Amino acid sequence: MKYIKISVGLFLTLVYFSCTKLNEHFRGELETNNTANITAGELLTSAYSSLNDPYQGNGNLFSSQEITSDEAIAPTRGPDWDDNGLWRALFEHSWNADHGFLGAAFNQLLSTQFAASNVLQFNPSAQQAAEARFVRALSMFWVLDGYDQVPYRENLSDFKTLPKTLKGTEAADFIISELNAIMNDLPDGTPANAFVANKNGAKALLMKLYLNKGVYANRASPAFDAADMGQVITLADQIIATNKYSLNDNFWDIFAPNNDVKATENIYTLLNKPNVRGGNVRGSAFEVSHYNMNPAGWNGFSTLSDFYDKFEATDQRRGVYYTYPGALPNPGHRQNIGFLIGQQYNLTTDAALQDRKANPLSFTREVKLRETGNNLEVTGIRVIKYPYDYGTPGDQKDNDWTVLRYADVLLMKAEALLRTSAAGALPIVNSIRAKRGVADLGSVDLDKLLDERGRELYWEGWRRNDLIRFGKYLQAWQEKAADDPKNLLFPIPSDQLAVNPNLVQNTGY
Repeated sequence: MKYIKISVGLFLTLVYFSCTKLNEHFRGELETNNTANITAGELLTSAYSSLNDPYQGNGNLFSSQEITSDEAIAPTRGPDWDDNGLWRALFEHSWNADHGFLGAAFNQLLSTQFAASNVLQFNPSAQQAAEARFVRALSMFWVLDGYDQVPYRENLSDFKTLPKTLKGTEAADFIISELNAIMNDLPDGTPANAFVANKNGAKALLMKLYLNKGVYANRASPAFDAADMGQVITLADQIIATNKYSLNDNFWDIFAPNNDVKATENIYTLLNKPNVRGGNVRGSAFEVSHYNMNPAGWNGFSTLSDFYDKFEATDQRRGVYYTYPGALPNPGHRQNIGFLIGQQYNLTTDAALQDRKANPLSFTREVKLRETGNNLEVTGIRVIKYPYDYGTPGDQKDNDWTVLRYADVLLMKAEALLRTSAAGALPIVNSIRAKRGVADLGSVDLDKLLDERGRELYWEGWRRNDLIRFGKYLQAWQEKAADDPKNLLFPIPSDQLAVNPNLVQNTGY
């Protein structure tokens, strides 16, 4: 019964973190019912798990970062994927303050902040407290990155006082101070247990904050302080010096169902263990797969041909035939991972697949935001980033979800070197390219580095963040026109403004 109380209470409270009445009611219920049965460890598990929905599958955080970028598009396919225009609004940057997915992402992230703060009220060990504060820092980072205003409440016993709001660089500085404060109490971490908050995960998140501090000061025209870039380089060197991480020889091992064993790059992940803990990894395949494929999906998301064309034919990251535990027999050794384009096949019999009109199921380069023709089932290149775990039934698959990894650390260091006109970026970029099966670049600048970050990190949730930092987010791209600077920030959800007067709607909404 206590588990039901915790989950229901957290749901109600966390969705409306800044709502005083709901939080006060929940806290009072906790203090008068079953508090003796609640442990910090149970609450810490809940805090970790609260990140599953925004991140995994087609979660609201993932969608806000990817569908708003040049990496992903969610076309309306006749009557499918309309959802009152919510997906189109993300891609076109035409959202408003009542956009359901953006509002849900904000609320879910505040839910995580509350769940992590709640751990601290129940006598955690020093390590448990540090892990909870890391999870809280990660959720606060994403609220800052998307909305620029971070409601924050340290004392969960006083819900009569509204949470204060941290903005811009003030919020960044606070999150940095939190991560530094917990560093000594976090475990060292390894790729095998990357799902536990750890020192190197905290350092990688610190790198994100220092790299983006200029963005949080002025999103339209960021400046990059040499001292901040120096911090990025120093933190990267500290992670490198641990000798715990290396670039994977096979790129797809990073995301495989047994990536806790095979991946040598993962620094912080979300645990997915069937019947133990995790979220809907299955959705990441269902959102792109056609109805007649295995898995039989929802035939939705695609990438854009302009983005696909950034890849060379030999690039592992573009897609390969990949063998792994839980894979189908695939007698024809058909490509089963990466970018799916052209004729698709039954991976058990090797028969050519058809769409629902008995036409060849052959995915095309062409895609429109609104698809209305006879070929609307097959338009758009599809993307499978996580090898599908056929060996595990149901939504709960075994692929741990990658949040922070070693290649990103190296690319962030290369960027910091470029932004300070220092030498050393090119060998870093080429070391990654060599592992991925492509030739060295002869030179590297910021534009080339942004392309390399796209090739390496596509559909991992970093593209919006990158495009803003590199000054590209408002530009036109395939199927999207140039747009308004107000869209560098998401709107504060209307329901949050209604209950928290310390929040102010972002300019333009």
